[in-house]
Amino acid sequence: MKFYLGCLLFLLSVSCESDPTNRNPYLQEVSFRFDLNLNLPLYNRLNTIGNPVYVDNNGVGTRGAFVMRTGTDTFFAFEASCPNHAPSSCSTMTIDGQNVVCPCEGFTYNLFTGQQLDRPNDGSRYYDLLFYRATQSGNVVTIFN
Repeated sequence: MKFYLGCLLFLLSVSCESDPTNRNPYLQEVSFRFDLNLNLPLYNRLNTIGNPVYVDNNGVGTRGAFVMRTGTDTFFAFEASCPNHAPSSCSTMTIDGQNVVCPCEGFTYNLFTGQQLDRPNDGSRYYDLLFYRATQSGNVVTIFN
């Protein structure tokens, strides 16, 4: 009995551990909630798969968010500030097709996966896009963290 209790406690302690090395040191994970009405012209592009929009409303992430429909009823949302350096005057990325590009150093990230496409092989640690949750209810997509 003590053996099983010890195993249970060990498994609970391991499952509750967080790995601080996965945490992006450049971006704060701010809490927010924002609704996008797909009937509005501003978000109409989200009615088609693969057409991203930039949401730059106050209080949405650090520098806004990129939202894209990735399937018939799935949406992805990502922070608009480049994940590989602290927010600065050049860190707000711009849309380039289904990718986003950081104007500071030209890094490119894919909006279907959030992955950096041109990761340098220099031994440094590079981060992918900071992911936000996105859910759809009728004609409204809610992005939140």
